[in-house]
Amino acid sequence: MNFQDLMKDCPCITILRGVEPQEVNDIADAICDGGIKLLEITLNSPVAPLDSIAKAVDHTQGRMMIGAGTVLTVSDVRNVHAAGGQFIISPNTDPDVIHETVKLGMISIPGFFTATEAFNAMKAGADYLKLFPAGIVGPGYVKDLKAVVSKPIIAVGGVNAENIPAFMKVCAGVGIGSAVYKKGRTPDEIRKAAAQLVNSFKTIC
Repeated sequence: MNFQDLMKDCPCITILRGVEPQEVNDIADAICDGGIKLLEITLNSPVAPLDSIAKAVDHTQGRMMIGAGTVLTVSDVRNVHAAGGQFIISPNTDPDVIHETVKLGMISIPGFFTATEAFNAMKAGADYLKLFPAGIVGPGYVKDLKAVVSKPIIAVGGVNAENIPAFMKVCAGVGIGSAVYKKGRTPDEIRKAAAQLVNSFKTIC
């Protein structure tokens, strides 16, 4: 199991912002049962996000890949690695963060918005590029960028059921948050939302 293969199976990363350690295993199971195998736990979650990452990694071993989002510093990268995280997602392009991610053998997915940021991220060794926020510029912007940007692009921020088909014509995948996980949603509701999203990708890809 590797990141690239899971992206091919279902090109979606579910973003858990605000998840807590005592609930993360049930939520991860629900998302996995729904068919999504890539899970991002954001470090700006208010309650022990590194504990949530460690628990989810242990609980889903061999079934999912767990990574961290909103990773802003080299120290964050090291902490995620120590917790067992397997990929690093940031809202920005920071070469130091990318270098440390690559050094530790994790998948690097920095955020970018401009062509300059995209090239800086590629130069630093990024594996994928996260266009953020994507919704405000739309898939046409990605199409133009791809004339010069060689790395696969993941659209995040403002991506929804209506614009996913258009984004998937030019992107390697998308990141989805509240369409699958919202605080207070039951595991069954989360599983159903994930399954609906997976089904929609089957018609697109």
